[in-house]
Amino acid sequence: MLSFAHKIYRYFLLKINSITINQANIFTTLTIFLFTIIFAYLLIKENYYDYERALLKEQQTTVLREITQEEKHAENQKKLKTLLIKNTIAIATLAFILFAIVLGLYKILNTLLKRDIEAFLDFFSETAHHERVLNSQAIFFKEFKVMAGFANNMVSTISEQKSTLKELNLGLEDKVRLKTAALQTINENLVQEKKLRDEMMLSQKEFLRYTVHETNTPLSVILTSIELFVMKNGKDRQLSKIEAAVKNIFNIYDDLSYLVKKDQVDYPKAAIEIDVFLNSRIDFFREVAEMSKVSFSYILDAKSVFVYFNETKLQRVIDNTITNAIKYTLALEIIFVTLSVSGTFVDISVGSKSKQIKDADKIFEAFYREENKENGFGLGLRLVKSICDEDGVLISLSSSDERNTFTYRFKMMGE
Repeated sequence: MLSFAHKIYRYFLLKINSITINQANIFTTLTIFLFTIIFAYLLIKENYYDYERALLKEQQTTVLREITQEEKHAENQKKLKTLLIKNTIAIATLAFILFAIVLGLYKILNTLLKRDIEAFLDFFSETAHHERVLNSQAIFFKEFKVMAGFANNMVSTISEQKSTLKELNLGLEDKVRLKTAALQTINENLVQEKKLRDEMMLSQKEFLRYTVHETNTPLSVILTSIELFVMKNGKDRQLSKIEAAVKNIFNIYDDLSYLVKKDQVDYPKAAIEIDVFLNSRIDFFREVAEMSKVSFSYILDAKSVFVYFNETKLQRVIDNTITNAIKYTLALEIIFVTLSVSGTFVDISVGSKSKQIKDADKIFEAFYREENKENGFGLGLRLVKSICDEDGVLISLSSSDERNTFTYRFKMMGE
C-alpha cells in the first residue's frame, strides 16, 4: 500500500513540477471554488432533509389529530418551503462569502509571494551583467529575507573573486608579455647560433674533404715506398712498424673518406667473390697483426661464393671488424676469420679471445668504447652498423670469457 502511494506521489510530482505560478493560481482558485460548492451542496442537502423530516412530522401530527382543515395544512407547507428557500439562500450566500474571503486572502498572499519571487528573478537576471544588491527590506516573507542575505553575500564574494581574477589576469598578461619577449630573444639567439653552427659544420666538412683529399697522396707514396724498399732490401722490424702504422692511418682515412662522400657519391653494387676479398683484406692487415703480437687463422668452408654488394662498403665492414679485433685481442692469441654458407646466406665471422664485452647493446653506438684507455674515436663499429642497416645485413654478436665473435650474414648472389 505504501509503495503504491509512493508511486502516485512521484507521478503527481512529475506532472506538476513544471507548472507556472499563474497556472498554480488558477488551479488553486478552482480547487477552492469546487470545495465551496461541495460545502454549500452538503449544507443545502442537509437543510432539505430537515425540511422533509419536518414536513413528514407535520403530516403525521395532522393525521393523528384528525385535522381536516386543508387550508391550515397548505399554509404550514408554504411556511416550511419559505423557510427552506431562506435557509438555502443563506447557506449559499455564506458559502460564497467564505469563498470570497478565502480567495481574497489567497490572492493577497499570492501577490506578495509573486512580488518577492519577481524581485529575486530580476535580481539574478540583472546581476548576471551588472553587480547589484538585493534590498531585503522590500521582501515580505521572512524566509526570502534570509535568502536575500545569502544572495547579497554571494554577489559580494563573486565580486571579490572577479577583482582578484582581474588582478591575476593583468599580472599574467605582464608575465606572458615578458616571457614572450624573452623567448623571442632566445629564439633570435638560437637562430644565430644555428646559423653559426651550420657555417662551422660546412667549414668542418670542407676541411675534412680537403684533408682527406690531401692525405691520400702522401699515404700512397709512403706505402709504395715501403713495398719497394722491402722488395730491394727485405723486411726490417722498424720499417714493419711504420708499415703497420701507415695501414692503420689508411683505414682511418678510408673511414673518413666514406663518411665525407657517402651523401654525395653513389655506391653501386657489383658481384664480389667473397673468399678472395677476405683473403686480400687479411693480407693487408697481417703486418699490423704481427706488430700487435696476434695472428690470423682463415677458415674457409666455401669457395667461389659471390655476394652482390658495393666493394667500398664491404671493405669498411670487414676492415673495421678486423682492426677492432686486432686492437682488443689478447697478446699471442689468434683471430679466427670464418667464411661459411647457411642456406641462401653467406656468413662471415671474426672472433678472438679478448675481454668479455660488458654492454653488447652499446658496442655499435658512436663514440662508445669498452676500454677508455684504447686509442680511437669509437666510430668504426657505428659505421659498420649503419652500412649493414642500409643494405639489409644481419649482425650478431656473441661474447664470453673464451671468445668474442662478430658475425655478418649476407644474402648470396643469385638468391
